[in-house]
Amino acid sequence: MPDSFRAHLSFNAAALGLREQRGAALASNIANAATPGFKARDIDFDAALQAQIGGGALRTSDARHFSSAAPGAGQPGYRVPTAPSLDGNTVELAVEQMEFAENSLRYQTSLALLNRRISGLMTAIKGE
Repeated sequence: MPDSFRAHLSFNAAALGLREQRGAALASNIANAATPGFKARDIDFDAALQAQIGGGALRTSDARHFSSAAPGAGQPGYRVPTAPSLDGNTVELAVEQMEFAENSLRYQTSLALLNRRISGLMTAIKGE
């Protein structure tokens, strides 16, 4: 299998996995919108994808070098609310629903692209 094809498949597989994790975090936020003291969490998709595929931070060769990676890149972090509630809950339902819808659409798009790539490869293998 050519390296470019393998890289393309691994990139899309990583993207699908991260989209699934982000969808679960957003769904948890929506489910806990009325829970006092609940802190909304989210995943920085771009930073997580860069960390997972290895294109993120520059490597350092000396302890005195600065790291270009954001601390905790790819880990779920707390969302900063624009209008916090009095009970300490940081979930903003409209924001969470919008982010969930966008994440779902991007998940479906990534899955469709991966399916087209695989079906094109299958067509080439069959010689049709």
